[in-house]
Amino acid sequence: MDLRPRHRKPFSGFTDAEIEKMEKELKQSGEQVCDQEFCKKLAQAFSHSKGRAGKLIVKWTEVQTWFWNRQRSCLSKDNSAEAKRKLPDVTEECALDKANQTFHMPEGQKVPDLSDLEFEARSSTDGAWYDVDTFISHRYLSSGEPEVLVRFAGFGSEEDEWINVRKSVRERSVPLESSECNKVRVGDPALCFQERKDQARYVEARVIEIQKKFHDIRGCRCLFVIQYDHDNTEEIVHLRRLCFRPSVLGRLCQI
Repeated sequence: MDLRPRHRKPFSGFTDAEIEKMEKELKQSGEQVCDQEFCKKLAQAFSHSKGRAGKLIVKWTEVQTWFWNRQRSCLSKDNSAEAKRKLPDVTEECALDKANQTFHMPEGQKVPDLSDLEFEARSSTDGAWYDVDTFISHRYLSSGEPEVLVRFAGFGSEEDEWINVRKSVRERSVPLESSECNKVRVGDPALCFQERKDQARYVEARVIEIQKKFHDIRGCRCLFVIQYDHDNTEEIVHLRRLCFRPSVLGRLCQI
């Protein structure tokens, strides 16, 4: 499964020349611009250009996010047939398996107003956590377990999933600013951006060691030794690859 975007705060440090270059590439290369290798080459070219002298380096994920956001902006303005296509009748499709599930709210329970919150959900396909774009529908299984039909941010209806609300839906994790690195403690749970040869995803991990470093023009240079929950492997990462849950952030805000 490809990386599903997490919608971090958009990078606003691109120069006019870099934006012009990306606009040109978007017109010429189409969907190829979101390819990881393509974005890495473009980010490297930007970082080594004369126009970026004295400025922060450009990360390939920032280039990729710009292309994602630009494409989505174009799609939202485009009155295409795809944009107008009606979503399938979820209740009708799921009615084929009535023996195992029901489609009504239990008596006395109401769906809470969650419009002001942002959520992430764990995909059953690869066990990684991704931003939720929309909750399309909900249901209760015969066991009483609630599930929601999730549309992941940046993906179409073909990748919608029914997700267990109690086990796999929560308020989204967010990154920390470079100046906040001193608030992270050993033992803190986090989502870590894990990059592998054939996959990049956000997975659950725990901070097991912190190596403090001096900050420079690039921001926080501290190193965090994390252990992934799914296979207990360890990796040394920078702060920019970590996101923290609201429960941890609540504690951090009080420090």
